[in-house]
Amino acid sequence: MTDAARYVLVVGHARRADTVVAARRVIAALSAAGLSAVLPAEDDEHGAVLDGAGPLLTLGVDVQVDELELAVVLGGDGTILRAAELVRDGTAPILGINMGHVGFLAEIEPDVLDDAMRRVIACEYEVEERMALHVAVLDEAGTVAYETFALNEATVEKAARERMMEVVIEIDERPLSSFGCDGVVVSTPTGSTAYNFSAGGPVIWPSVEAIAVVPLSAHALFARPLVVGPEASVAIEVLARTDGTGILWCDGRRSHDLPPGARVVMRRSDVPVRLARLHPAAFGDRLVRKFRLPVTGWRGPATEGVS
Repeated sequence: MTDAARYVLVVGHARRADTVVAARRVIAALSAAGLSAVLPAEDDEHGAVLDGAGPLLTLGVDVQVDELELAVVLGGDGTILRAAELVRDGTAPILGINMGHVGFLAEIEPDVLDDAMRRVIACEYEVEERMALHVAVLDEAGTVAYETFALNEATVEKAARERMMEVVIEIDERPLSSFGCDGVVVSTPTGSTAYNFSAGGPVIWPSVEAIAVVPLSAHALFARPLVVGPEASVAIEVLARTDGTGILWCDGRRSHDLPPGARVVMRRSDVPVRLARLHPAAFGDRLVRKFRLPVTGWRGPATEGVS
């Protein structure tokens, strides 16, 4: 009787030499331990670069997404968001190895790659579930024209730089405010350190399940960032009087055109995104490390018996 096959998806950037070197190390470690490396189907160039690194299988051809045990991602947050797309229909958690700059979603740096692979092979990691958004676009007749998900954020933006778009924000099927703007960012806690953060929205701890709504350059007296509960329904209607079209972007990767009258409804998805964690740490420590926040002079809590 043989052990069940173990498949690990390897996602990286084929045009970066450091990523290719790291991917070869990952594949070699998996192969030496009897695990099979799987590459995304569209990564023909990556496969060519890694030819000879070990036996390689193709996702969707040799291995289906529900057969994956884990996804090892070499890159920054953009690459991790791409991996979230690839494993969306399965249950494989994502382990991010930061080959980018901030790499807020990444778990480890490349200098501890060998130890990380040892722990991956031994299944010595925890799985953290992150809230995602279900995003639906409805036309003027109320018919669903497009559906997707977002791990970081869904953004309704104007399509033409020289024009504003007119929108109404709705919370739990009740109108809140209408105004002209450049767009609106609707973010998860995971995405609160991404576009939401750059737009002036609040940083939300991952343990706080909530949805942030942040208008972009709004012409209105009441257009402040909002934080609503995780079960809230957030809708943005592109008013018919809007001059031109808008566009929906989800995680900066998937887009859909929004004609005047379109309605975008966002609510918590029933399917979370799963992240593999080797070193569970306080979210505040991650903020300090990734954003290089100044903490010089911090004394820490008083020890027991010291006033």
